[in-house]
Amino acid sequence: MTAGLLQLLAFWLFAAGTATVILRRSPLAVFMGIELMMNAANLLIVLGAGRMGTGLSAVQGLSAVFILVALGAAEVAVGLAVMMAVFRSEKSVSLDRATTLKG
Repeated sequence: MTAGLLQLLAFWLFAAGTATVILRRSPLAVFMGIELMMNAANLLIVLGAGRMGTGLSAVQGLSAVFILVALGAAEVAVGLAVMMAVFRSEKSVSLDRATTLKG
């Protein structure tokens, strides 16, 4: 694939993730949208690292992707734990009714 097609794919992935976060009310759908946006960012980082060629900058780009993947996994784990805690206390996971965590 050429770089332009990969950039276009990343744009559409990010747009689909943004639309999912804005339009959906299900917490799982919102997390899936956030993951789509993070994967689009990962794709652009890998594309940028590939354009730099071999060397230190490519290694830095790929290591940034690994950090973002670990961050995404931690975000999902914490988000699911929060959803489970809200469901246990409220018996609902609706984002419109989730006021339990307000200070």
